[in-house]
Amino acid sequence: MSSSVTSRTGNLFSRLALSLSTIGLLTGTLFFAASFTPSLIPRDYLLQGVLAGLAFGVGYLLGVLGVWLWTYLELPMLKGQAARRTKQIAGIVCAAIAVTFLWQASEWQNSIRVLLDMPPVDSVYPFRVGLITIITFTVLLGITRLFRWTLDFIDRRLQGFMPRRIAAVIGVAAAVLIFFSLINGVLLRYAIYVAESSFRAADELIEPDTPQPEDPVKTGSAASLLDWDGIGRRGRQYVATAPSRQDISTFTGREATEPLRVYVGLRSAETPQERARLALEELKRINAFDRSALVLITPTGTGWIDPPAIDTLEYLHDGDVATVAVQYSYLASWLSLLVEPEYGGETARALFTEVYGYWTGLPKESRPKLYLYGLSLGAMNSQRSSELFEVLGDPYQGALWAGPPYSSQLWRSITERRNAGSPVWLPRFRDGSYVRFTGQENALALPGAKWGPMRVVYLQYASDAVVFFDPLSVYRAPEWMSEPRGPDVSPQMRWYPIVSFLQLLVDMMTATTTPMGHGHVYAPQHYIDAWIEVTDVQGWSATDIDRLKAHLASLMEEEP
Repeated sequence: MSSSVTSRTGNLFSRLALSLSTIGLLTGTLFFAASFTPSLIPRDYLLQGVLAGLAFGVGYLLGVLGVWLWTYLELPMLKGQAARRTKQIAGIVCAAIAVTFLWQASEWQNSIRVLLDMPPVDSVYPFRVGLITIITFTVLLGITRLFRWTLDFIDRRLQGFMPRRIAAVIGVAAAVLIFFSLINGVLLRYAIYVAESSFRAADELIEPDTPQPEDPVKTGSAASLLDWDGIGRRGRQYVATAPSRQDISTFTGREATEPLRVYVGLRSAETPQERARLALEELKRINAFDRSALVLITPTGTGWIDPPAIDTLEYLHDGDVATVAVQYSYLASWLSLLVEPEYGGETARALFTEVYGYWTGLPKESRPKLYLYGLSLGAMNSQRSSELFEVLGDPYQGALWAGPPYSSQLWRSITERRNAGSPVWLPRFRDGSYVRFTGQENALALPGAKWGPMRVVYLQYASDAVVFFDPLSVYRAPEWMSEPRGPDVSPQMRWYPIVSFLQLLVDMMTATTTPMGHGHVYAPQHYIDAWIEVTDVQGWSATDIDRLKAHLASLMEEEP
C-alpha cells in the first residue's frame, strides 16, 4: 500500500514538474536567487523562504507571459525531444544557481547584521528556506492556475456568440475584475477587520501592573475628564510610565516639576473633533498652559508613543513639560500605510486646531512654547495637521518628526529639493534655518547656519525601510542606493527589478525588529540631540548630556 501511495505521489510531482514552463523556471530561479542578496533589514529563514517563494512566483509568471507573447507572435518554438532535453538542462542550471546563492546567503545577511550591531549567523537554514519557498510558490501557482481556469471558462462561453479575440479581451477583463473584487473586496477587507479587531482587543486589555493613578493631575484619575479604562492600553502605558519629579531631580541634582501627560483614547469620545475638544479641556484642567513647553503628539497607528521620545524631553526641561496625544487607530503603522494612508490626518488636524486656537489667544509672554512630535505614521499625520501659511502670523516654535514614512508629502518635497551634493538619507535644505536632518551621528550643528523662528528636525536612519521604501523600486534603483550610502546600509546591497521592491516591502514590515538605533527603532541618545536643537535647551554641559544619554539608554536596556 505504502509503495503504491509513494508511486502515485511521485507521479503527481513528475506531472507537475513537466507542466511547468522552462522559461518560467529559469526567470523564476533568477528572481529566487536575487531575493537572497542583502537589503536593509536581516531576514530569518521564515521570511526569507516566503520572500524567495514570492520572488520565484513573480519571475515564473513573467517567464510564462514572455512565452505567451512569443507564441502569440507565431514565432518558432522547441517541440518534442528538443523541448524535453532543454527542460532537463534548464533544471540543472536552475539547481546550480539556487545552490550557489543559498551558499552565499549567510555572508550577505551578515553584511547587514554587522552594521546593525547584530551577531552573525552561520547558516540561513537552506532546507527550511527551500521548503517554505516551494510551499509559497505552490500556493501562488494554484492561484494563477485558478485565474487561468476562470479566464478560459469565460472565454469559452463567450466565443459561442462573438469573435474569438473580443471574447478573449472580455474574458481577461472579467477574470481580473472577479479576482480583484475577491482579493480587495473580500479577503483584504476581512484581513483588515480581523487585524483591527485583534489590535482593539489588545488595546482594551487592562494590565494589573498599571493601576489607576491617584494624583488628580494625571489623566484617568478620579478628578480627570477622561476615564482610565477608556483611554486604552496604549494611553494607560503612556500616562503610567512617565518619569516622576523625583526621578528627574535625582538625576539632575536640580529642582524638578512633575511632567504632565494627557492622552485621549479612541473610546473616549465618538468623533475626532470631540476627542480633540476633550484633550483641550483636560489640558486646561491641569494648568498645562502654565508649563514652559507644550507638545502636541500624534501617536503611531496603534496609538503607541515611543517612550524615549518624551522621556528625553522631560529630563532636558526638568519636567516642566506638558504633552497631549489623541488616538486615531488600532492598526499597526505599516499596515495603515499600505491600506489606509490617509487615516489619522483628521484627528491630528482636529487636535492642532483646538489647541493652537486656544494657545494663540494667550499672552505671548506667559504662554508655553508649542511643539509638534510624531513617529512613523504619527510623523506623517503630524506634518498634515497644519499648513505653514496658517501659522506664519503666530508660529509654533518647532517640530520633531522621527521616521517619517516614504509617503509623507512635506518630507518628500523637502528631500527632493535638497541642496546639491547632500545624500537623500541625510539631506541639507537651503540654509538650514527652517529644517534640518539627523541620524545616528548628530548632524544638526550646520556650519554658519542659524535657526529661524520655527525649528523642524527630521530624525531618520538610513536603514529605516518605513522612511526609504520606494514603490518605484519595481523598475528603478532608489536614490539612497547611490554612493555615499548611509552608515548602516550594506555595501553589498544591489538593485534588481521587482525583487528589490519585494525586499523593501518585507523590510518595511520588519523594520521594528532591529536593535535600537537602527531600522525603525529610535534611540534616546538621538532623540536628545534632536530635542536640544528643536527646543533650544540651555543649562546642560556636554558632560551632563552624555551622562543623560547613557542613563536613558541603560533604562531602555532594562525594560523587558
